[in-house]
Amino acid sequence: MFTANVFAALINAMDCSPWATSAGRGRKRRTLRKAPLYTPEERVRRDNTVWTLVQGVLAPVQFLIFLVSLSMVLRFLITGEGQAPAEFSVVVKTLVLYTIMITGAIWEREVFGRYLFAPAFFWEDVVSMLVLALHTAYLVALYQHSLTPGSLMLLALAAYGTYVVNAAQFVMKLRAARRGESWQPSNDSAMGAA
Repeated sequence: MFTANVFAALINAMDCSPWATSAGRGRKRRTLRKAPLYTPEERVRRDNTVWTLVQGVLAPVQFLIFLVSLSMVLRFLITGEGQAPAEFSVVVKTLVLYTIMITGAIWEREVFGRYLFAPAFFWEDVVSMLVLALHTAYLVALYQHSLTPGSLMLLALAAYGTYVVNAAQFVMKLRAARRGESWQPSNDSAMGAA
């Protein structure tokens, strides 16, 4: 049975609100600090691996394929025409996605020492897993004929929506890397109220 103290301890352990003072929890608050995206050693490894170039080529190619495929999917949904080309375009986009995910994991291993979920790219990798899951669900549904053509294209749009979010994450991260900084949360217990 949970007592009030155990319950309060659980809430405090999970609490990550940046507005602690206004919620009546004291003066401790989260602040943002600038921290480099790469350590000097990671930057050297990033610059010296061929996988950086591979990612730099695959990312815009994938985005171009996405735009073409998106137009085909939307054409089918609006007019009902071009089902086969639209389905094929999503398959091509998914295969390119698999390629960029595999080579990206290799790049992450070369630079950060782990294939996925390096702290610098943790949330990008989390969303990438959702993108991959939705694209894979599309392939499974296409192969099994388990969805109507319209539902299949809506699944493709859901996959593409998460892809756009993920692409935006990576673009923002690359911009931060070019500036030589990244916004990362830090807890400063000595900070006063805003």
